[in-house]
Amino acid sequence: MKGKDYNMAEEEVKLKPKQKPHYVDNKKFLEAMTEYRALRIKAEEEGKRRPTVTNYIGECYLKIANHLSYRPNFINYTYRDDMISDGIENCLQYMDNFDPEKSKNPFAYFTQIIYYAFIRRIQKEKKQQHVKQKMIQNFGIENMMDSMEGDDTQYQSAMLDFLHRNSREELPEDKKKAEETKK
Repeated sequence: MKGKDYNMAEEEVKLKPKQKPHYVDNKKFLEAMTEYRALRIKAEEEGKRRPTVTNYIGECYLKIANHLSYRPNFINYTYRDDMISDGIENCLQYMDNFDPEKSKNPFAYFTQIIYYAFIRRIQKEKKQQHVKQKMIQNFGIENMMDSMEGDDTQYQSAMLDFLHRNSREELPEDKKKAEETKK
């Protein structure tokens, strides 16, 4: 008896990974998208307002965005929540473009939309960081810090040292642009 129980437990462990459901069931998601599309088309034909997105569809977008944000190329960004929000917003924006007659895989379609939303957010944040760095370089770190009565001068000098060490050095292309503008 004990031998059988042991073997049965061993078999269950082997089957679990295969039976583990995906976080988004593509068939149910396709069904929900097809139903929503039919309702939207019917509302447009009748001149009514478009139907609200179902909770299930919204949950699918959220799950896809959350899981995608844990991939190694996205996990370490401090603005991951903004990336997720952008991805969901883009899904809502482009959900009418999904055609169940052309594709039976809404999971892949919306994963791509979210992926490119993440890439766009990263590019925007990098541009913003570049603007901040340029401001610090041009204006000077010392001028950007407010000092008040009773401020600890040791703290201020430590902060200045940190900012000087961590501010980006000017790139050669930045120097070329600066020289060209002077001419």
